[in-house]
Amino acid sequence: MSEDNDAVELDDDAETEAVDAAVEEEADTTEEPTADAADEAADAETGASADADIDEATAEADDDPDEEEASPFDDDVMPDDDVDLLIPVEDYLSAGVHIGTQQKTKDMERFIHRVRDDGLYVLDVSTTDRRIRTAADFLSNYDPEQILVTSSRQYGRFPAEKFADAIGARARTGRFIPGTLTNPDYAGYIEPDVVVVTDPIGDAQAVKEAITVGIPVIAMCDSNNQLSNVDLVIPTNNKGRRALSVVYWLLANETLDRRGADTVFALDDFEDEL
Repeated sequence: MSEDNDAVELDDDAETEAVDAAVEEEADTTEEPTADAADEAADAETGASADADIDEATAEADDDPDEEEASPFDDDVMPDDDVDLLIPVEDYLSAGVHIGTQQKTKDMERFIHRVRDDGLYVLDVSTTDRRIRTAADFLSNYDPEQILVTSSRQYGRFPAEKFADAIGARARTGRFIPGTLTNPDYAGYIEPDVVVVTDPIGDAQAVKEAITVGIPVIAMCDSNNQLSNVDLVIPTNNKGRRALSVVYWLLANETLDRRGADTVFALDDFEDEL
């Protein structure tokens, strides 16, 4: 791995710690979590990002049925609470889709709803939802095998591969081999018509080659991403295991729906067992 890539990984570790802390702060620590303890322990052990301790945020409300249940989440995540979303807003929140980093780029300003007291940027969930639909509309115009999905990021690899399998696309996860899109002499050379990347930073080689050969790029972008080489942005936490699973799951089902397919996948299908 190059020194630049090493630096990116170190930066990701710092952002992961900040996001983990943010998710913990959203949890109702006075109640018992409803999640599977083994899953929570596994997430913590492997250093899961935005979703590491999200299970605690789904803690049960007061047992008194006469008292109104309060949301365990900081649910100020979009300007209009009446937006018709693909899934309940609580499902987006429980996956940490809305939690950005402590850094933002000028490019991503329009996708940010607000900044929290701890410095983390909150992505506009309604825009995320709308862009998933737009991306599905776009992808449905392509032959499935001409769609390429990439993810060098660890937590994006399984859902990216599952997404590719679900819609009939091709996937290249892990290190993206230089020349995959640009060198006809390379044994793994392919000529897709569109590329979906999990993170323009981690998948920079795939983005670079897509631009070189002139094919559009759909990218899942966090608050710290640059968008100069991205054609269609899906604003989301692109570091968390559950967040990436939710976005890839919705994108798969919406793409299949646009094609008129009867197949509907469950979120569990897109969640890797740690």
